Amino acid sequence: MDIVKKYFPDLTDAQLQKLSTYHDLLLQWNAKVNLVSRKETGHLWERHILHSLGIAKVFGFPAGSKVVDVGTGGGLPGIPLAIVFPDSEFVLVDSIAKKTKAVEDMISRLDLENASATHTRIEKYDGQYDFVVSRAVKALPVFYTWVKDKLRWGISKDRPNGILYLKGGDFQEEIKNLDLRSKIWELSDCFDESFFESKKVVYLYR
Repeated sequence: MDIVKKYFPDLTDAQLQKLSTYHDLLLQWNAKVNLVSRKETGHLWERHILHSLGIAKVFGFPAGSKVVDVGTGGGLPGIPLAIVFPDSEFVLVDSIAKKTKAVEDMISRLDLENASATHTRIEKYDGQYDFVVSRAVKALPVFYTWVKDKLRWGISKDRPNGILYLKGGDFQEEIKNLDLRSKIWELSDCFDESFFESKKVVYLYR
């Protein structure tokens, strides 16, 4: 947990405890269901929880925002973000039932009143959201076709609604033909660890 404290010194003890409990629950569930690579279980804090919180490092969700996490897998990035942003509502969506079952259990045991999980494909899900978050589940042009009708395009408080995508490597070709504005944050500017050298947060909005 020290790595989270290092970069998020203002988190409350209750938030840190929830993140610690989530780490343990993710380990427990991963022994039953393949939520993250088994090779990654020794790096959950850095490569999964802190990586998810990279969005929180560069972007603040306005209070009252509705956020959907597409392809949440083991609750990433949705659960860490729900812990950090208790005044926003998070819906965690995945097409694999056993994963959403695990996420539902973790949300319940964490007593996260601002989060819920749904087993569905996002293309078939009815709902409108201020923001979409995800960890590189698909190339951005394809992902955009999935979620563009799920967004309430406009402005929440002082910032445009849109997509916040955790992505690595070079993806300029992916976004150049999208009719969207973009802002890109290098996570290597936020976190010292070598894992983040090529990691980015991509913000797409109108």
